[in-house]
Amino acid sequence: MPWEKNFDLDDALDKAMVVFWSKGYNGTSMTDLVNAMEINKGSLYNAFGSKDQLFNRVLLRYDQQVRQKRFARLRDVGDTRKIIKMFFEDMVSEAIEDDDKKGCFLINTALNLPNQPLEIQKIVTEALIEIEEFFMEMIEKDQKEGRLDKNIDAKEKAKSILALIVGLRVLARGTYEPQSLEAIKAQAIGLLDPQC
Repeated sequence: MPWEKNFDLDDALDKAMVVFWSKGYNGTSMTDLVNAMEINKGSLYNAFGSKDQLFNRVLLRYDQQVRQKRFARLRDVGDTRKIIKMFFEDMVSEAIEDDDKKGCFLINTALNLPNQPLEIQKIVTEALIEIEEFFMEMIEKDQKEGRLDKNIDAKEKAKSILALIVGLRVLARGTYEPQSLEAIKAQAIGLLDPQC
């Protein structure tokens, strides 16, 4: 008789995400996962395959629900300075409200990238490249439309924005005070000023 699932896959993925996000890939056991997902080990393997495959799906789900949706919303703003301001304001607010200091699942995974399975390395690397490309595209669009100086090096500024994103996400998990996070936000917002 073929295996039939008797649980919601998306709900199970969301529950697995909470565990992986708080404990990391290496710190999460199969027991942690089956307990959190409220399914048995056989169902987990039948529905998702291995721990690696489950983590892949969870990370992709997070990326689609958080990063891709956020960038789709920001793309409509149409002004890179406003986009940067909104993006960093969101990150600072999230960090202040994050009592567990869990940070960003994607960036947390990136911090241990050399020890991740190859498929995870690929997901994280592509996501980081897409973040940089998003900001580069927005800067170039504003340059074409006359909102930004054409002498700004779009690629260099996009790399700086990515570095500030990663830095803020990492520092927000530690002892950084909200004022310090605000200083990072201000630096990001000022990146496109002529003197920078």
